[in-house]
Amino acid sequence: MASTGKSDDSNGTPHFDIPKECKAGVVVNEGPDFHVEVQMVPVPEPGPNDVLLKLNTTGICYSDLHFMLNDLGMPKMSQFGVRSPGHEGAGVVVKVGSNVTNWKVGDRGGYKPVYDTCGNCELCWGDKETYCKGAIFTGLAITGTQSRDPARTPEIPAPTLRVWKRGGIAFKPRCSYQQYVVSPSRYTSPIPDGVDDFIAGPIMCSASTVYRSLVESKLQPGEWVVFPGGGGGVGIQGVQLAKAMGLRPIVIDAGAEKKELCLKMGAEHFVDFKESGDVVAEVVKLADGVGAHGVIVTAPNAYNSAIGLVGDRVGAKVMCIGLPPAGTVTLGTDPSFFALKNFTISGTLVGNMKDTARALDFAKRGLLKPIYTVYPIDRLPEAVEKLRRGEIAGRAVVDFNA
Repeated sequence: MASTGKSDDSNGTPHFDIPKECKAGVVVNEGPDFHVEVQMVPVPEPGPNDVLLKLNTTGICYSDLHFMLNDLGMPKMSQFGVRSPGHEGAGVVVKVGSNVTNWKVGDRGGYKPVYDTCGNCELCWGDKETYCKGAIFTGLAITGTQSRDPARTPEIPAPTLRVWKRGGIAFKPRCSYQQYVVSPSRYTSPIPDGVDDFIAGPIMCSASTVYRSLVESKLQPGEWVVFPGGGGGVGIQGVQLAKAMGLRPIVIDAGAEKKELCLKMGAEHFVDFKESGDVVAEVVKLADGVGAHGVIVTAPNAYNSAIGLVGDRVGAKVMCIGLPPAGTVTLGTDPSFFALKNFTISGTLVGNMKDTARALDFAKRGLLKPIYTVYPIDRLPEAVEKLRRGEIAGRAVVDFNA
């Protein structure tokens, strides 16, 4: 591990040597033929209400690939001036803004998919702040190269997306693919002792996201929940959380490695879609011969069979998490099935501040274990390509200090 650049003054207060530049994963040739390069970028200066985080780790999420591929029907990253994605970082506060009182240098903090919200609407006052019309999305509209001013006005209105201007100049991007990032003090997540950064980083997105989906599904202890793609980065955390919440997970995925991992992490059954003659029939049989109470879809290619997995189960729910390329999937069935089976299809975006805190607490109690492969920052491009090919079990996590 490289030097952390940390020392303590005579009063024991941590002090960090902050460089002028840091390494970052930068997307080149945005679109279907993109690739990622590791480049040096300026270290940002926090504004009066911000903290500067030195990230030790960042997880790599498939949403990052969607942004780089530009296949979600959203504005391009480049439209926001973004060169780097990434939204699940964990590290330490190395500098605080002049107005910040709730953080100090040396505190551990996390960097999430939603960079900030307006904090002053009905959604923000409840548990839906991630849907706030003023939400700023990390790695698409924001990275960490410039501090944020409280006075902001929307530049490009798009569904659930905004890019903000400061003094007439559009914000530079914020992401977790670079080691030093600015984060609003009010929306930075505290990381508790007992949770290392290699698990805390992915919790900022994958674990908190699937936790939110499980909460909104309202599934009860003892009920069957199916995770198509459950051996992936989001799914494997969902399996662990479901088990901890008293549910009975069934995973659909492929390969001996993922089977071993999923069963070890709490799945009661594993169905290999490459070996099974009829995946849907096998899952229905395993779920009491009736069907699943809930299906948490983390793998977009599983939507085609998701409804069939509930079989004849009354009151079943399909929860949508995985994002397919725009225009490639339509999900639904005969309205009579919805009525006669009290069937529901719903979706969730990402976890809110409370969800993130709850997921971190599961990890602190040993109920959410780290399942990841570590890549040094210089091998970030390799990790991205492996994720793109579906070759990573669990999460890929970048170590900025290796």
